[in-house]
Amino acid sequence: MSKTFIRAAQLAHDINRLYALSHGETNVYPAWDEAPEEIKDSAYAGVVFLYDNPTATPAEQHDAWCAHKAAAGWSYSSVKDDVQKTHPCLVPYAELPLQQRIKDEIYQTIVRAILEI
Repeated sequence: MSKTFIRAAQLAHDINRLYALSHGETNVYPAWDEAPEEIKDSAYAGVVFLYDNPTATPAEQHDAWCAHKAAAGWSYSSVKDDVQKTHPCLVPYAELPLQQRIKDEIYQTIVRAILEI
């Protein structure tokens, strides 16, 4: 794994985590240093996707995230549950709440800035 990609994933994860907390989300992943490897792998996969697809839209990024989650055994539920591997954001991008779409845009902005794409 590239150190730059890991750093981009870490910063995007932690900043999105803080954004979520600031908007009252309660079931938020821990900070990067305490996050499960599966969460880190997902963030890293997002960086690789954006590096390989530098003009990807947030919707395309979200589709890639959904595919990554599905491949890891996750499915949709209105409640996020790490044990059952369910997540309410496993829906088409247009169906995401505004705050979730903004998180996708923040993620891309951070990664692009770090990778200078």
